[in-house]
Amino acid sequence: MQLTLWTYEGPPHVGAMRIAASMTGVHYVLHAPQGDTYADLLFTMIERRDSRPPVTYSTFQARDLGGDTAELFKTAARQAYERFRPDVMLVGASCTAELIQDDPGGLARALALPIPVVPLELPAYQKKENWGAAETFLQLVRALAAPGARAERSASVSSRPPSCNILGATALGFRNRDDVPEVRRILERLGIEVRVVAPLGATAADIARLGEADFNVVLYPEIAQRTADWLKRTFGQPMTTVVPIGVGATRDFIAEVKTLAGIDKSFGREQTRLPWYARSVDSTYLTGKRVFVFGDATHAIAAARVASRELGFEVVGLGTYSREFAREVRAAAAGYGIEALITDDYLDVEAHVASLQPELVLGSQMERHIAKRLGIPAAVISAPVHVQDFPARTSPQMGFEGANVLFDTWVHPLMMGLEEHLVTMFRDDFEFGEGRAPSHLGHAPAPAAPAEVQATESPAAAAPAAGSPVPWTLDAEKELRKVPFFVRGKARRNTEAYAGTRGIALITVETLYDAKAHFGR
Repeated sequence: MQLTLWTYEGPPHVGAMRIAASMTGVHYVLHAPQGDTYADLLFTMIERRDSRPPVTYSTFQARDLGGDTAELFKTAARQAYERFRPDVMLVGASCTAELIQDDPGGLARALALPIPVVPLELPAYQKKENWGAAETFLQLVRALAAPGARAERSASVSSRPPSCNILGATALGFRNRDDVPEVRRILERLGIEVRVVAPLGATAADIARLGEADFNVVLYPEIAQRTADWLKRTFGQPMTTVVPIGVGATRDFIAEVKTLAGIDKSFGREQTRLPWYARSVDSTYLTGKRVFVFGDATHAIAAARVASRELGFEVVGLGTYSREFAREVRAAAAGYGIEALITDDYLDVEAHVASLQPELVLGSQMERHIAKRLGIPAAVISAPVHVQDFPARTSPQMGFEGANVLFDTWVHPLMMGLEEHLVTMFRDDFEFGEGRAPSHLGHAPAPAAPAEVQATESPAAAAPAAGSPVPWTLDAEKELRKVPFFVRGKARRNTEAYAGTRGIALITVETLYDAKAHFGR
């Protein structure tokens, strides 16, 4: 076991909480000590939910360990049923409670509650949050999906439009809330009926109807792939394999669902601006930027495709913390001629970003912090995320509107860098000094004489950058500020490395340009 400050995923019981919090009429009774109730904050503070997740804790304390903790759990389950009257109850143990080896499933069965009770076996020391969510969803579907749903589908196949289920969206999922309506609009525009969206917003009755649809749309394989596989074996339902993130993937997704639905209907005009924006002058200026991509497998693979094929970026790094999908990420990375980074240690990720020195980082909130420390523009593409990544506005990642959002989110950090670069470049100009009034007002005061800048070869008055082994002259620092914001950190690091390897004691303007020539070869 490794102690860490940050983690990409919580324990598997947090994944089970995500499923329970996504659905209506489902309650989760968790055998857990008092301290494990922290997980509520993920939903109320991070996701800004207006209610607590539907979870009841047995909340045993240290003094209870010498007594009957099993009775504590039975009491908690009984009281949860009497208070909330759920349609389905999930029961399980947190990672801490797993050590005392009570059996929540057996204890709940002994209560003989008049509702389905789904016991969860989530090995807390081998698996993590996404696996816990996938396993919980699978067990719920296995317990509730009605065997007669397949016969219902077969009986009405000739008298209704093609239909599907949308699977995988959950609470705490990155933009899951906004992706579902976008994908639903695409499907309905093709004349495909959406029978059930699950687990987000589903009830136990909805789960029972899953077998009635003709096929399943798998939005997030980390959550829904195992359930879709079971539905295929049980009800003969095929599933989608393309995740519609980006313009190209959305077109591929539309072609795939048309094949699954057996239709040949035209989708019509695409409401997307990304292709033209990516070809416009400003965006062309950004072509070839080196990008590092890291996140869950679904979003990392999709982001690398969009960055490479639709925005003209060069993918120099691709990785995931989703070990269950390492094979898919390795295959995608091989397509860019690089080796995938498979790790759940953020320090490994930080070391890779520092060594690759990309010009843009696309990742989770962890990579956003890493990029901030290294002075690199960044955008969030994947969970784990923080409160600002649950915006009040609609902001999908999927479909054509999602592609527009991707362009704004990824490219604007670089464009803002350009604007800041211009402001910095002309900050010392007498026409654009901070004391000047806006010229369009027509009565701006006479420009003050520009301050004479004294060239000096003495060390800069300001302290050199933290960690810099070599000081900079004032002139060199001033020249460095002319370098665009989004590559300034890299220029500083390269210059200091160049000076350090040649025993240069003071970085001058000449050193700066010598380093530029050296690394530009």
